[in-house]
Amino acid sequence: MPDRTVLVTALQGSGWHPAAWRVPGSAAARLTGLRHWRDLIVEQDRLGIDAVTLEDSFAAGPVDASGDLDTRTVVGRLDALLVASAVAPATRSIGLVPTVSVTHTEPFHVATGLQTLDHVSLGRAGWRIQVSPTTREAALFGRRPGGDDATALFAEAREVAEVVSRLWDSWDDDAIIRDVATGRFIDRDRIHGAEFVGAHVSVHGASIVPRSPQGRPPVFSLAHRADAAAFAVDTADVVLVTPGFDGVQARSALALVRDAEQAAGSDLRRPVLADLAVLIASSAAEAADALAALDAAAGTPYAVGSGSDTTVLATTVADLVERIGDLRALGYAGVRLRPLRIPIDSTAIARQLVPALVTAGLRADVASRPTADLRTRLGIAPAVSRYAAARPVSGRSSQEVSA
Repeated sequence: MPDRTVLVTALQGSGWHPAAWRVPGSAAARLTGLRHWRDLIVEQDRLGIDAVTLEDSFAAGPVDASGDLDTRTVVGRLDALLVASAVAPATRSIGLVPTVSVTHTEPFHVATGLQTLDHVSLGRAGWRIQVSPTTREAALFGRRPGGDDATALFAEAREVAEVVSRLWDSWDDDAIIRDVATGRFIDRDRIHGAEFVGAHVSVHGASIVPRSPQGRPPVFSLAHRADAAAFAVDTADVVLVTPGFDGVQARSALALVRDAEQAAGSDLRRPVLADLAVLIASSAAEAADALAALDAAAGTPYAVGSGSDTTVLATTVADLVERIGDLRALGYAGVRLRPLRIPIDSTAIARQLVPALVTAGLRADVASRPTADLRTRLGIAPAVSRYAAARPVSGRSSQEVSA
């Protein structure tokens, strides 16, 4: 587990509450502008957030009871991977973790897009892996019906994750030799085909993108039930769980991942982040009133089982620091916080929560934070290529020796 509390902000639209776009000062008018996302993420970076996840889906937005798009919520979105790549040059240390679905997306495109992000961010890319189960999403592609059961979706997703990993490893770190004397730009012996044939995916050949700074950007996966936990253990480096703040629930959610690791025969204890939706105000009463106003505007409470898949907490910074400390004591590496209102709550996380966590001894000061790649920042071991052990001891290929 990292020796410092990991803090990730989850960015989505005007915020995670469906009525957040109606709050004065919301970002609703700027959601399709790059400047909005750049300014938002640059502030998170400057003030010490470890990473941001960018939500994405093939669905334009939630649907109402009739199955049509719910016009009371934000509808429409920019592509998360493209936004992350566009914002990357303006940021310095923060990890950029777009959500990229594997259900209707070719593994080759997933792999090369994320490798490109890792290059342009100088080693700060991550990937939140996601499946797309709905018939509405499937209809956009027209290749197969939607509504696959979870077992089939996860089986396909495991294969895609394996292929993406193979493509990420397909170029050795030093495959580009730029040997002017012999006229060879690359050494073919240092490029390897993915060569995978599965029940859902068949891929032959290598990536077109040279190996990126991290080798394999860290994969994030949400594990809110047993089958999702098993999938996360098979595919991910960082696991997100939705425990709430009750001690029994928090222990149970963490145990779900540890039990899945044991069942898989894995010796690796992955960093587990508590995934929580938050509204932050100066007092508990003010926070409760703000959430109540949002719920009234939406016409229904935003809570577990009613729009949210995780605990919704309207609270103060001091209370949130205490709760994060409790989670940390239980064995959590940190938290991913979903701000109900953007920019109000995302700003509070960066400007108020970060220094409060430093004061509480749960994080280091921004000036002393690591500026290395995202894997290092998350406490994850470097990614060693599966082909590294096959290289000659000298590190030189047979073509180089004979040249």
